[in-house]
Amino acid sequence: MAALAPETVVSLCRDCLGEFAMETPACARCGSERMVSHPELGRLAIAHIDCDAFYASVEKRDNPALVDKPVLVGGAGRRGVVTTACYIARRYGPRSAMPMFKALALCPQAVIVKPDMAKYKRVSQEVRAIFDTATPLVEPLSLDEAFLDLSGTAKLFARTPAATLAFVAREIERQVRITVSIGLSYNKFLAKMASDMKKPRGFAVVGQSDAVEILHDLPINKLPGVGPAQADRLKVDGLFTIGDLQRQPPDALARRYGDTGAHLARLARGQDSRRVTIDREAKSVSAETTFEYDVADVADLRRRLWPLCERVAERLKLHRLTGKTVTLKLKTARFKTKTRNHSLAQPTQLAEIIFRTAEQMLLKEVPHGPFRLIGVGMDGISELDEAAPPAPQDMFAALDQTTAPRVDQVERAMDAVRAKFGRKAIRKGRSDA
Repeated sequence: MAALAPETVVSLCRDCLGEFAMETPACARCGSERMVSHPELGRLAIAHIDCDAFYASVEKRDNPALVDKPVLVGGAGRRGVVTTACYIARRYGPRSAMPMFKALALCPQAVIVKPDMAKYKRVSQEVRAIFDTATPLVEPLSLDEAFLDLSGTAKLFARTPAATLAFVAREIERQVRITVSIGLSYNKFLAKMASDMKKPRGFAVVGQSDAVEILHDLPINKLPGVGPAQADRLKVDGLFTIGDLQRQPPDALARRYGDTGAHLARLARGQDSRRVTIDREAKSVSAETTFEYDVADVADLRRRLWPLCERVAERLKLHRLTGKTVTLKLKTARFKTKTRNHSLAQPTQLAEIIFRTAEQMLLKEVPHGPFRLIGVGMDGISELDEAAPPAPQDMFAALDQTTAPRVDQVERAMDAVRAKFGRKAIRKGRSDA
């Protein structure tokens, strides 16, 4: 059967990838009822793909005993937070970012699983590899979601971008054994919104003909960038839904709210000119941990700081990046957040340099404890200069030009041992057990 011209495709079978020029409730080829239909289906090429309850799905994949149980991935204890709630757990009310004790009050039968970020990163890379078979234009947003631009792929694969996306979803299920939800549209804003419309294992389409109507009744906080404070301000002016924004002249919104108003006017009408960007420039790399009980002891704080510095360094090394500014984050027992930063003389990706710099800032803040959270990050991110010699660090980092190369050699040797025998094969004495 000859392939249809992309612009004539109206329906797609998500199972056999059959494409049809008319809307149909079931596939004429394989009988599947997993159909996607839209008048513009063959002309749309911007997609957002989101892994369904990613962390929980990976845990259920790896432990079949969890398949039919409500699973909460996150930290246990008084201050644990839900990172991901599986769809069974969500029926009872738990959601991501909810304190674990509240989630357990809603769903006491839930199984708590501690996050395994190294595993999730590996699975994310497997998913990304499948994305890359569909298009080089992939913009990752996090481990479990990305934008894809499939413009121009119809001739390459002899099928519409919609059919290629269905193929991608099918391959992820087959190879990685997790599911994804897809949003397809003509811009990034609407594609991302669509991917959340039919979860899990969904495929939703928003075209130019129905974007304004679909947006009309949604609450105003569904627009990206509209947080609680902005939403409250808009509500004071009688703007509760996106439809309320649509009824306002764009110039009136611009006069009232400045550039934000003009931006909201465009989004409310389904307009978004952002391109899918292949390499999103990393602005910062960070890691943090919340303590089960407040910590005031300096030795304890130093011990907890070190593995965070190692985690940040590992991410920098993995992506061949360096950072120029070390940032220390602390949250007091009264929930006041303190951030302190120091710029190095030269960029680094070494955990030892990050730690010694953050340690100096920590020592100045210890008298203001106790603390419930500590974090460390690197800003001023840039690509690693492979040809550059080990960078001398400034006095603040407590390293001179003689010490810096030795620190570099020791850390690289540790990295080599870990790469061969695992992360726990070698560690420094200050490591938190």
